[in-house]
Amino acid sequence: MAHKQDEQKEYVSLPWFGINKLLPYLKPYRGIIISMIILGLAGGSVDIILPLFQRYALDHFIALNTLDTLGGFVAVYIAILLFQVTANMISAYHASKVEMYTGRDMKRASFNHLQTLAFSYFNQNSVGYIHARVMSDTNRIAALVSWGLMDGVWNISYILGAIVVMLTVNFRLALWVLAIVPLTALAAAFFQKKLVALNRRIREINSQITGNFNEGITGAKTTKTLVIEEKMEQDFDETTYEMKNVSVHAAHYRAMFSSMISFSSSLALALVLWRGGIITLDGVIEIGTLSVFMSYALGMMEPIQWVVRAISDLITVQVNVERFTRLMETRSDVSDTHEVIAKYGDSFEPKKESWEPLHGDITFEDVTFKYPDGDEYVLEHFNLHVPQGTNVAIVGETGAGKSTLVNLVCRFFEPTSGRILIDGRDARERSQLWLHSNIGYVLQTPHLFSGTVLENLRYGNPDATMEQIEAAVKSVSADTVIARMDKGYDSDVGEGGDLLSTGEKQLLSFARAILADPRIFVLDEATSSIDTVTEKLIQDAIEHLMKGRTSFVIAHRLSTIRQADVILVVHDGRIIEQGTHTELIAKKGAYYNLYTRQFQEEAVESAFKE
Repeated sequence: MAHKQDEQKEYVSLPWFGINKLLPYLKPYRGIIISMIILGLAGGSVDIILPLFQRYALDHFIALNTLDTLGGFVAVYIAILLFQVTANMISAYHASKVEMYTGRDMKRASFNHLQTLAFSYFNQNSVGYIHARVMSDTNRIAALVSWGLMDGVWNISYILGAIVVMLTVNFRLALWVLAIVPLTALAAAFFQKKLVALNRRIREINSQITGNFNEGITGAKTTKTLVIEEKMEQDFDETTYEMKNVSVHAAHYRAMFSSMISFSSSLALALVLWRGGIITLDGVIEIGTLSVFMSYALGMMEPIQWVVRAISDLITVQVNVERFTRLMETRSDVSDTHEVIAKYGDSFEPKKESWEPLHGDITFEDVTFKYPDGDEYVLEHFNLHVPQGTNVAIVGETGAGKSTLVNLVCRFFEPTSGRILIDGRDARERSQLWLHSNIGYVLQTPHLFSGTVLENLRYGNPDATMEQIEAAVKSVSADTVIARMDKGYDSDVGEGGDLLSTGEKQLLSFARAILADPRIFVLDEATSSIDTVTEKLIQDAIEHLMKGRTSFVIAHRLSTIRQADVILVVHDGRIIEQGTHTELIAKKGAYYNLYTRQFQEEAVESAFKE
C-alpha cells in the first residue's frame, strides 16, 4: 500500500514543472525541437497575417470596385497558404518523432533502471504501479514535450501577434476585444479546475474497474468454487455505476465549458460589430479593418481556451514527471561500488575477463540482518561456514523465514551488519553479476518467458549446443514433457508459461538452471509441484549434478534432505537448530517434531491411497 500513499502525496504538494529533469531525454533531439518551434512560429505568423489579406481584399478590390493586381494578390495568397501547410506538416512530423523518440528513451531508461534495483523495491511496489510508471507516465510526458510544445508555440504566438496587430491597427477597438480575454480566462480556469478533479477521479475509478476485471478473469475458478458470482457482479456494478456518475458530471462541465467559450466568442464578435460599426459609420476605420477585428475576436477564443487547458494539463503532468523522476532517482538497496564496477563492469557492460572463478566456499561472519521495510532483526550475530560442495538444507514451518539465508547468499539483500564471504572475500568486493552468473536458482513457483521451449532453455546458457541442451533436459526427465508437445523444442510456452502445467514448468526450470552450469545451486521448494515418481528421478539427477557444488535446498518434504551435510531449522525468522539429520533426530527438538509429524501424515496418505 506504500505506493498508494505516495500517490496521495503527489497530488497534495508539487514543485513547479521540472523540465530540467527531462532535459537528458530531450537533448539528443534539440535540433528537431528547435526546427519544430521555428516552424510553429512561422505557421502561427501566417494565421496572424491572413486577416490582413482579407482587409486588403475588402478595402482594395471590393471598396474600389477594381481587379487590378488581383493575379499577384491571389498568387501571393496561395503561396503563403502552401507555405503554412508545408510548415504545419513538417512541424507535425517532427512532433511525432519527438514523442516517439523521447517516449522510447524514457521507457528504455526506466526499464533498464528497474533491472538494477534490489528485490526490496519489487516487494514494496505492485506490478501495476511499476507498469504505470514505465508506460502511462512516459507516454503523457512524451506527448506534452512534443504536441504540447508544438500547439503551445502556435497558440501563444497567435494570441500575442493578434493583440499586437489589433493595438497597432486601432487601439480603442482592440481594448473592447481584449476586455473579454480576462473574463474568458477566469471562467475557463474555474471549469478546468473542476474538470481536472473529476478526470483524476475517473482515472482512479478506471483503475479499480481494471483491477476488478483482472481479478474476475484470473480468479474465475475460485469465484465459481466459492459461488460468489453475485457478489463479484455487485462489486463490479457499484464501481461502474460510480464511473458513470462521475463521467456524466464531467460531461456536464465540459458542455458548460464549451458553451461558455462559444458565448465569449459571440460576445467578442458582438462588441466588435457594435463598436466597430459605429466607428466605421463615423468614417474612422474602413470595412476591411472591421473584418480584421472580427477574425481576431473569433480566432482568439480557441487559443485562450487551449492556454487555460494547457496550464491544467501541465499541473496534472507534473504528477507524471514526479513519479517518473522518483523512479529514476530510486537507489538500489544493493549496489556495487565504483571500484567494483571499474574492475568487474556492471549488469549491462560486464568485464568478464576480470572475473575470477567461483568455487563456492561461503562464510556468514557475525551477520545481523533485518529487511528494509521491517522493524525486527531476522538474524543476529549469525555465524556459519559452508565449505565448497556442501549441501545445506533449510527447513521450517510455512512463513518461518526460510528464504532469508538464501536471499543473503544470492546478495538480493545486504547484511545490516557483518559480512558474507565468498571464497574468502567479502561478497561486496566483487560484482553482483559475477555472483548471479554462478548461481542456479529454481523457484517453487517457476516462471517461463513468452516464447518457445528452446528460447527459455537458452536463457540458462545462450551459447549452449543442442547436444548440451538435450543432455540437460534428459538429466531431469524434461525430455518426456517436450516429446509430448506438438512442435517439440519450438513449441510456444505462452505468457509466463501458462500453456504448461506447474510441474512441466518446474522441469524446464530445472533444465535451464542445470544448463547454466552454476557453482551454487538454490532450490526453493523446487520439487513441491512435481509428482513423487518424477521427484525421485530429479533427486537422483541432482545428487549427481551437485557433486563438488555448493547447494542450498529449502525443503518441503523432509524425506528428501536426509542426506544433507547440514540442516538448518528456522522458526520466526531465526535459526533455532542446526546439524545433520541424525544429530537433529537424536536431539528430539523442533526438527524431530517436524519430521515425525510429516512422516505420520505421509503414512496416513499412503494408507488411504491403498
